[in-house]
Amino acid sequence: MSKEKAKQATKKHFDESAEDYNNSYDGKFVKCMYDEIVERVLAANPKSILDLGCGNGNVLEKIKLKSDADLYGLDLSENMIESAKEKLGARVELKVGDAEQLPYDDNQFDIIVCNASFHHYPNPDQVLQEIHRVLKPNGTLVLGDPTAPFEWYLKFLNWGLKWSNSGDYRIYGKKEIHELLLRHGFKASDWKKINHRAFVINAAGI
Repeated sequence: MSKEKAKQATKKHFDESAEDYNNSYDGKFVKCMYDEIVERVLAANPKSILDLGCGNGNVLEKIKLKSDADLYGLDLSENMIESAKEKLGARVELKVGDAEQLPYDDNQFDIIVCNASFHHYPNPDQVLQEIHRVLKPNGTLVLGDPTAPFEWYLKFLNWGLKWSNSGDYRIYGKKEIHELLLRHGFKASDWKKINHRAFVINAAGI
């Protein structure tokens, strides 16, 4: 699948699933990462938080209940952003946009959350450059994404993604995501695998 087709497939998939996302396969899959991500965000006591690939706002909704931080969300899907607006109200600033071209200032955020979105990005290097740009010098990326319990299974999954109709582009293992983050000026820490098929990791700017 070409990079542009992957983006188009992602947008189409989530535009179509937005109305009943929480009951979809994707919506049920990502729930296992929510509590771990929210716990990590709150532990940092941030003043500004961006949820990149925020979907319908489920993570932001949990953070909103426990934090007074300035909250922002961005997603490629217009329908997901509309669902998030209905859920979150005016306190959260929500935008439709591309992770490769973030519509935010340099050094704006203490924390960036990226949950179950990174594996949809066909240009992860560009996304990480943008994340690094908008994070404050002491800021942290909290990244949650699918993975696989075995290396051979990870290779099999990535081989099969060429036929994905939901825009999945690449599934990462621990070694690859550590190396990718390091190349873009992040020090990864606190890798945690969840239910053998997902992970959460912190990445601080260096």
